Amino acid sequence: MWKEENNSLYKKFQFKDFKDAFAFLTKVAMAAEQVDHHPTIKNTWNTVELWLSTHDAGNVVTEKDHKLAKMIDGLL
Repeated sequence: MWKEENNSLYKKFQFKDFKDAFAFLTKVAMAAEQVDHHPTIKNTWNTVELWLSTHDAGNVVTEKDHKLAKMIDGLL
């Protein structure tokens, strides 16, 4: 479940291994490019953390973030 905190939507994902985490990140990158909206990403081995906020709206959560969050959830 995405959490809204510090003016961002945040979610942590865990995978079997680094390869699966990186494959997920590749899918996230393709989705982000489709909507021209890019997350802040942290990847450590099998864990991916994502933060979504709209920079051109003053670094707050907007409908663009909720839309991308739904797209990302659909990648799982």
